[in-house]
Amino acid sequence: MFNPLPVVMADYRRNRLLLAITFALIALAVAIGVGVIAQERALRQGSARAADDFDLLIGAPGSPTQLVLSSVYLKTQAIPLVKGDVLDHVSQEKGVRYAAPIAFGDNWQGHPIVGTVAEFATRGDTLQAAEGRVFAARGEAVIGARVPLKVGQRIAPSHGMQAHEEDDEDTHDHAHAQEDGHKHEHEHAGHTHSSKHHAHDINYTVVGRMPARNNIWDSAILVPVEDVWALHDLPTGHAPEDTRIGLPWDAAQLPGMPAIAVKPDSVGAAYGLRNKYRTDSSMALFPAEVLNELYSTLGDIRRLMSLMALASQILVVVAVLMALLVGFLARARQFAVLRAIGAGRNYIFAVIWLEVSLLVVSGALAGLALGYAASWPLAQWMAQHTGFAIPLSLGLEECMLAASLAVSGFFIAILPAWLAQRRPIAQGLK
Repeated sequence: MFNPLPVVMADYRRNRLLLAITFALIALAVAIGVGVIAQERALRQGSARAADDFDLLIGAPGSPTQLVLSSVYLKTQAIPLVKGDVLDHVSQEKGVRYAAPIAFGDNWQGHPIVGTVAEFATRGDTLQAAEGRVFAARGEAVIGARVPLKVGQRIAPSHGMQAHEEDDEDTHDHAHAQEDGHKHEHEHAGHTHSSKHHAHDINYTVVGRMPARNNIWDSAILVPVEDVWALHDLPTGHAPEDTRIGLPWDAAQLPGMPAIAVKPDSVGAAYGLRNKYRTDSSMALFPAEVLNELYSTLGDIRRLMSLMALASQILVVVAVLMALLVGFLARARQFAVLRAIGAGRNYIFAVIWLEVSLLVVSGALAGLALGYAASWPLAQWMAQHTGFAIPLSLGLEECMLAASLAVSGFFIAILPAWLAQRRPIAQGLK
């Protein structure tokens, strides 16, 4: 007897239940580890890509994390407003392609309406509208790729970041009532108040749709920031009779704003601006720096979950080893018969080692596939709740995880194979 495969396959057919349970345990252990690693990496990559459009953020002193979450991911929180003169100053700095105010607080059927400038909508002329054009006057809007509107439609905003009324033409909420222009630094975005129609309520006409960016801004509606300010009874950055949008600003007419998105000309200019606007009245940061801090926290959580996955794999290995030992001891007579009809010790060793090795390797490969497949619906769910794409992929780390368990199977198989081939024939036939 030289070929152990026929015996191996016959053993598999006779012990289907044990085989299925062992296979499932191995696959599940690997799948958990693969899912944890793949999801963490995809979340990190997706959130980093979503921040690519924001080279430098300037806001009022406070929490950098809140500023990034509110401005980059539109997860609006109560944040202080940076003074309007900061926008005027940074707009005139050398090395600045554009300095875009970011003003939010309104929505249309749950889609955030963000006041800004046309340069931000086109990301400094690096983007072109996929349909129509970018807003060029008051009362115009350009929508993200996932907003269910058509070019030419008119909409009325609801105050607050979530819609509370179905009829966007007739019903509005009042938001951000401010006593005077000197208290802007203490106001916060995202508050919703119920009241009658505002004196400056307007309708927006959709004039264009931007290409998909695979982030939360695909669900946003961009309008001239002057309209958002006027809607909330604030100065518009221009003289009262001036209906222009964007530059040049009238510093005396600029209200506070949640954030300013700055596009520097170069890396050197970016660092210079960040250092210059880190003052008592403003905070400047690179979103990537804040994300790195969040990633370090996520990394701690990931390490904890990875350790839990490793512990589960160790437990599975022990369980598999014990189950196989019991199974092979129960089949001692079978191996003794094989020995009696001429099979050598090496053949018995090869049969048992191959049975265990194939089982562990196939379970590890199945776990790799299962973990990757199960990550897809989870990634889609996370994308819906985070607003940005989750670029799921199978990386080297997941493959190494499955490979390490597969290799361990070669060593796991040695013990039952060694014990079985050393058992005396007479003892096995009893």
